[in-house]
Amino acid sequence: MRIVDSIPHPLMNISIFQMNDKYIVKFEAGPMEQVFKFRSDQVIGVQDVKNKITQQFQQEVVQRFHHMKEQLAKSLASGTSTSE
Repeated sequence: MRIVDSIPHPLMNISIFQMNDKYIVKFEAGPMEQVFKFRSDQVIGVQDVKNKITQQFQQEVVQRFHHMKEQLAKSLASGTSTSE
Protein backbone atom coordinates (compact mmCIF):
# COMPACT_ATOMS: atom_id res chain seq x y z
CA MET A 1 0.00 0.00 0.00
CA ARG A 2 1.42 3.36 -0.92
CA ILE A 3 0.21 6.89 -0.33
CA VAL A 4 -0.63 8.63 -3.59
CA ASP A 5 -2.20 11.91 -2.46
CA SER A 6 -3.84 13.80 0.37
CA ILE A 7 -6.64 16.30 0.83
CA PRO A 8 -6.04 19.29 3.09
CA HIS A 9 -8.50 19.76 5.95
CA PRO A 10 -8.20 21.81 9.16
CA LEU A 11 -9.70 19.18 11.52
CA MET A 12 -8.39 15.87 10.22
CA ASN A 13 -5.76 14.22 8.06
CA ILE A 14 -7.07 12.80 4.80
CA SER A 15 -4.74 10.40 2.98
CA ILE A 16 -5.32 8.51 -0.25
CA PHE A 17 -3.58 5.18 -0.70
CA GLN A 18 -3.42 2.81 -3.63
CA MET A 19 -3.27 -0.93 -3.12
CA ASN A 20 -3.87 -3.64 -5.69
CA ASP A 21 -7.11 -2.77 -7.47
CA LYS A 22 -8.43 -0.19 -5.02
CA TYR A 23 -7.98 3.27 -3.58
CA ILE A 24 -8.25 3.68 0.16
CA VAL A 25 -9.20 7.03 1.70
CA LYS A 26 -8.21 7.29 5.35
CA PHE A 27 -9.51 10.03 7.64
CA GLU A 28 -7.67 10.48 10.95
CA ALA A 29 -8.62 12.67 13.91
CA GLY A 30 -6.88 12.09 17.23
CA PRO A 31 -7.13 8.44 18.27
CA MET A 32 -9.85 7.68 15.71
CA GLU A 33 -9.87 6.86 12.04
CA GLN A 34 -12.35 6.10 9.29
CA VAL A 35 -11.51 4.27 6.08
CA PHE A 36 -13.37 4.13 2.79
CA LYS A 37 -12.38 1.87 -0.09
CA PHE A 38 -13.06 2.47 -3.77
CA ARG A 39 -12.51 -0.33 -6.27
CA SER A 40 -10.70 0.64 -9.45
CA ASP A 41 -13.86 -0.09 -11.44
CA GLN A 42 -15.70 2.57 -9.35
CA VAL A 43 -13.26 5.44 -10.00
CA ILE A 44 -10.98 6.63 -12.76
CA GLY A 45 -7.76 7.54 -11.00
CA VAL A 46 -6.80 9.59 -7.98
CA GLN A 47 -8.48 12.80 -9.15
CA ASP A 48 -11.81 10.99 -9.44
CA VAL A 49 -11.38 9.72 -5.86
CA LYS A 50 -10.69 13.28 -4.69
CA ASN A 51 -13.77 14.52 -6.55
CA LYS A 52 -15.93 11.99 -4.70
CA ILE A 53 -14.69 13.27 -1.31
CA THR A 54 -16.91 16.35 -1.48
CA GLN A 55 -17.39 18.99 1.22
CA GLN A 56 -20.63 17.23 2.21
CA PHE A 57 -18.78 13.90 2.46
CA GLN A 58 -16.12 15.53 4.65
CA GLN A 59 -18.73 17.18 6.89
CA GLU A 60 -20.40 13.82 7.47
CA VAL A 61 -17.04 12.28 8.38
CA VAL A 62 -16.44 15.10 10.90
CA GLN A 63 -19.90 14.52 12.41
CA ARG A 64 -19.16 10.80 12.70
CA PHE A 65 -15.87 11.65 14.46
CA HIS A 66 -17.82 13.75 16.97
CA HIS A 67 -20.11 10.79 17.68
CA MET A 68 -17.12 8.47 17.98
CA LYS A 69 -15.43 10.88 20.42
CA GLU A 70 -18.59 11.01 22.56
CA GLN A 71 -18.85 7.23 22.57
CA LEU A 72 -15.19 6.86 23.55
CA ALA A 73 -15.57 9.44 26.35
CA LYS A 74 -18.63 7.61 27.72
CA SER A 75 -16.79 4.33 27.63
CA LEU A 76 -13.78 5.76 29.43
CA ALA A 77 -15.96 7.56 32.00
CA SER A 78 -17.87 4.40 32.91
CA GLY A 79 -14.80 3.08 34.70
CA THR A 80 -15.66 -0.53 33.92
CA SER A 81 -13.24 -2.93 32.34
CA THR A 82 -14.12 -6.02 30.34
CA SER A 83 -10.61 -7.44 30.18
CA GLU A 84 -10.16 -10.91 31.63
